Amino acid sequence: MSTIEQVLSALANPVRREAMRLLMDGHEMCLCEFMDRLGIAQSSMSRHMTALKTAGLVIDRRDAQWVRYRRNASLDQGYKVVLEAVLAAPETARSVVGGRSAA
Repeated sequence: MSTIEQVLSALANPVRREAMRLLMDGHEMCLCEFMDRLGIAQSSMSRHMTALKTAGLVIDRRDAQWVRYRRNASLDQGYKVVLEAVLAAPETARSVVGGRSAA
């Protein structure tokens, strides 16, 4: 079970916030799609997704050689409120993630 500290720590990183924004529509994405969209290397993106998974914000499933991630729909309601508030907050650091515009 996640703690609020794990959730906030996971969301403290701009790359992980952008990854969560990409998943908020409920669809799945493979690691390569995150890498492409965010301009992040595989090893770094994998560590970011592990942090989100550890915090309980995403779940994954293996699909042959791919790992697909999606938002954890069964996340505790209190954590959902925190997630939505963090993602809705204005970000001055959001303009550059992985060396290119993330907006």
